[in-house]
Amino acid sequence: MSALLSVTGLNKSFRGLRAVQDVSFEVPRGAIVALIGPNGAGKTTCFNLIAGALRPDAGRIVFDGRRIDGLRADQICAAGIGRTFQIVKPFAGLSVLDNAMVGALLRTRDPDAARAQAFAILQRLGLAAKADAPAATLTLPERKRLEVARALATQPRLLLLDEVMAGLRPTECDQMVAVFRELNARDGLTIVLIEHVMRAVMALAQQVVVLNFGQVIARGTPEEIVRNPDVLGCYLGEDVEL
Repeated sequence: MSALLSVTGLNKSFRGLRAVQDVSFEVPRGAIVALIGPNGAGKTTCFNLIAGALRPDAGRIVFDGRRIDGLRADQICAAGIGRTFQIVKPFAGLSVLDNAMVGALLRTRDPDAARAQAFAILQRLGLAAKADAPAATLTLPERKRLEVARALATQPRLLLLDEVMAGLRPTECDQMVAVFRELNARDGLTIVLIEHVMRAVMALAQQVVVLNFGQVIARGTPEEIVRNPDVLGCYLGEDVEL
């Protein structure tokens, strides 16, 4: 399986603090890959570098055969990479449907087409009944789903999910897992997720990359990772619940 995303020798420092150090990994086309590790390990910095919110100090990021490090965030989104954010901030004054339409308007300037596409995505995420409600009235799980809907509306080929399971109940987490499985299996969407909820990682990921202090310390299947002594020592602990 060819790599849709290839990250090689990625480095980023902030005033002397090395947040990402020589990070390399590949994401096969059509795969689901998890990026895990302790808080402050550099996971979201990696996402920001891939998505164009930050520029790397060194290293290469190649997406679908094209080098994208150094491109603006809007150019990377247009190239086919969508992302969610750890702290969800919908446009509170807009309706749920209008929030999703913001993403859809990247691919079309026809408001009717954007509205239809946005509504179809809301249906898939169980938000169609709230389409006309102000985004400010949504619960946390609903805001999480809206965050995903906005990203999906840009029609990405690679979706970066930053802790979309955080704060969800187990049943809500399972519902989100089912959505991502379907998007991957039916639509062929490639997914990279940052996640602390190991229940979701074990259910979704085919491969896991583990960061600690900005460096990759392990790679493997979820089953291999939860038995890796280095990962157990710095992150999961001996009593990890799956």
